[in-house]
Amino acid sequence: MNLFEPLTSVFRFIFEGFYDITAMAGIANYGIAIILMTILVKVLLYPLTAKQVRSMKAMQELQPALKKLQKDYKNNPQLLQQKMAELYKESGVNPLAGCLPLLIQMPILMGVYYTLYGYNYTGDPNFLWLTSLSETDPTYVLPVLSALTTYIQQKQTMTNNGGDNQQMKLMSYMMPLFIGWISLSFPSGLVVYWVTMNICQIIQQWYMFRGEKSQAANVENADNGKK
Repeated sequence: MNLFEPLTSVFRFIFEGFYDITAMAGIANYGIAIILMTILVKVLLYPLTAKQVRSMKAMQELQPALKKLQKDYKNNPQLLQQKMAELYKESGVNPLAGCLPLLIQMPILMGVYYTLYGYNYTGDPNFLWLTSLSETDPTYVLPVLSALTTYIQQKQTMTNNGGDNQQMKLMSYMMPLFIGWISLSFPSGLVVYWVTMNICQIIQQWYMFRGEKSQAANVENADNGKK
């Protein structure tokens, strides 16, 4: 028994419930059940996701001011901490605000992970081109999709947060490659979950920042009109 067993039991019940729904609809399919469960989880976690993403964006916007403070008070750590606290207060930003939503989400996401990893599919485990969701994808399509969707999601996060440092750029390439590599040895059902989760995250982030992009475009058009 692992630490996430109580959550795993809950998600196993939800997963099998979705499978029963597909069976009643005449299209009994575990792959569809995985997608439906993942969408449900991401929808329920949306308020936490939104809080986490917006907190990351707020912290990124403060980086120039933080760097200036670090430069101005590099010889006085105590005063630096005081000035940083004042900056956070004036800006209404809590540097720990992005951590709490992530800490809450992690056990839930791990519960889904343990539900699907090593799941004993009864009946027909086929899905699309896959002959078995409990085995790896012999066509390598899913590992490629997992790497590609991870890259798009991270690139989108960087763009929304204004990230331009070398470390973030390096991670935007290394993480997708790592995810794609480990997906080669993961059961296909688990990789379907990861790809679906990435797609949901991409859609949610687009939804969160769609207004800001429109507003930025309007400001740019107005500036061009004045020239």
